[in-house]
Amino acid sequence: MFVKIMALAFLLVTAIVPVRGEDTSFTFNNGFLSANLTMDGLCSITSNGLLQLTNETRLQKCHAFYPNPIGFSNTSSFSTTFVFAIRPQYPTLSGHGLALVVSPAKAFPGALGSQYLGLFNGTNNGNPKNHVLAVEFDPVQNNELGDINDNHVGIDINGLNSTKSAPVGYYVNGLEFHNLSLISGLPMQVWVDYDGANKQINVTLAPINLNKPQTPLLMLSQDLSHILKNPSYVGFSSSTGSLVASHYVLGWSFKVNGEAQNLVTSELPKLPRLGGKKQSMILLIGLPLFFLCLIILASLSIVYYINKRRKFSEIVEKWEEDYGGHRFKYKDLYLATKEFGETELLGSGGFGKVYKGTMPGSTMEVAVKKVSHESRQGMKEFIAEIVSIGRVRHRNLVSLLGYCRRKGELLLVYDFMPNGSLDKYLFNQPKETLNWMQRFTIIKGIASGLCYLHEEWEQVVVHRDIKASNVLLDSEHNGRLGDFGLARLYDHGSDPATTHVVGTFGYLAPENTRTGKATTKTDVFAFGAFLLEVACGRRPIEQGSDGESVILVDWVHGLWKRGEIIEAIDQNLGRDYRAEEVELVLKLGLLCSNSQPLSRPSMRQVMQYLNRDVPLPDLSLIISTPSCFEFKFGIHKDFDDIGMSFPSSSTGGCFSRSSMPESVLSGGR
Repeated sequence: MFVKIMALAFLLVTAIVPVRGEDTSFTFNNGFLSANLTMDGLCSITSNGLLQLTNETRLQKCHAFYPNPIGFSNTSSFSTTFVFAIRPQYPTLSGHGLALVVSPAKAFPGALGSQYLGLFNGTNNGNPKNHVLAVEFDPVQNNELGDINDNHVGIDINGLNSTKSAPVGYYVNGLEFHNLSLISGLPMQVWVDYDGANKQINVTLAPINLNKPQTPLLMLSQDLSHILKNPSYVGFSSSTGSLVASHYVLGWSFKVNGEAQNLVTSELPKLPRLGGKKQSMILLIGLPLFFLCLIILASLSIVYYINKRRKFSEIVEKWEEDYGGHRFKYKDLYLATKEFGETELLGSGGFGKVYKGTMPGSTMEVAVKKVSHESRQGMKEFIAEIVSIGRVRHRNLVSLLGYCRRKGELLLVYDFMPNGSLDKYLFNQPKETLNWMQRFTIIKGIASGLCYLHEEWEQVVVHRDIKASNVLLDSEHNGRLGDFGLARLYDHGSDPATTHVVGTFGYLAPENTRTGKATTKTDVFAFGAFLLEVACGRRPIEQGSDGESVILVDWVHGLWKRGEIIEAIDQNLGRDYRAEEVELVLKLGLLCSNSQPLSRPSMRQVMQYLNRDVPLPDLSLIISTPSCFEFKFGIHKDFDDIGMSFPSSSTGGCFSRSSMPESVLSGGR
């Protein structure tokens, strides 16, 4: 029995004597349904857990307090944070506000509503015996209480004449002030912190989606040890006047002698929708507008789709299905080249413009050549020949990957060569030169590619435009011959930039200008000019200081006759070369440039000479006079009428932007 009496006494003591302040803390983050708050007046808990302090009932008041007393010693600190919102009956007019309250009692007999927020009346307002601390959030200016405006926050001690107040807002980066409106209807978070050691109260405010600002809105130096009684209660008070508003508290956290637990705003109960009573009007007007917008959007989508189909329309006929992967989609090429933009333009010439592209959905880089074509023999045969040449594969030939045709355009797709054309490494004081080993490797590679075209593939392919600008360099500076077969293809069509003689001035064999017929021997003649320009670093035809044309083959021949042929070497090479290889290339260039077609070697023999499988024949037995190879004969007799009308084909479908030769549009070199 004694034990029971002592236990009952202990319970009575603990019910009366509050727990020590440092042990007091609570958090309501998921609503107030289980909070067991002490409430009176208009206060209620909504179905989703909101604490609603007031509603649209006029001239009323309400209180909602944490039920247990809280102990405050002389040095106690406390911290609290809560989220609230005020929803006025009218958008620009509101009833009175609400206050966070620390009070020795949960009931306020004789307190008035309206401007007194249910805490005081005209008699006891400001009485030091009240022992009440309040932080008010008031959207009404009451001159008799000394309010600064109709949108303020105030720290109140024993009365509603604020000890310190400020307009509602928050600081960004400690300096920039942003205004807030209490009657916006939007939730705001408040932090109230009292430092018992330093005797300072801080009030901070911010929109719910922001973290706590570093700079408080209000700072007040005040010793609360003589104001707050031990124990006291903490809660909220609010009231309505002739104008009303609904006051909501969404969440609340409190702690003595420590920092209140942060509220997880995403877990707080939701406020009623703003303008909920006008929802029917929104539906009445909004739904028709929504469907109208939907119809307009659908119409625009259809128009866009049709225009897009037209934009990317192609000519695809039944017979082209046989070519499978050789046919590229125009849309893919259009996207790959960034709409054939000027930034992707690599160059242009007699056969059209060339663009760099990266195929959609991959890292494959290509060069796309756009040309206009009107076939005389029929598009079917023309495409068949493109696909046939597209099957040619050799490590020293730029691959023609396929084609696309759209309206009056034909697009040819090649491998992209990142280091551009060879001519930029040879002429016009190049920024970067190639050493002799690289040049000799390129020469042998191009010879191998030509030998393949002339003798090793299933058909004989005559290139017709062998020159340094049509030799492309891959990432390792290996030479690849570009545009093979393209000139031959244009025999079947018309191109306003060409005549019946296809080639480049300075590389055309004499018999080609007389007959207009290209053969493997005319390719060998052009290869001879190519050998000399690579070894000498000079163009086949250049303007001398006296204004006369200097023919490279004549100049090398003169040095050979004097026994000084090695002097023709490109001065940019210095002494870093093999004299026997240089002499071999220069003599082979003279041999290939012989004006008599039958005296020129085949490309297979050229390969044997370059690989030193067989010795080079004695040039003195083959070249008896300069007229055997002199290019002047061709100029004076055969080029008078056609002059510079022979086009330079584009430097290939496969060169880099930096490699565009200066004379690519001017015709010859």
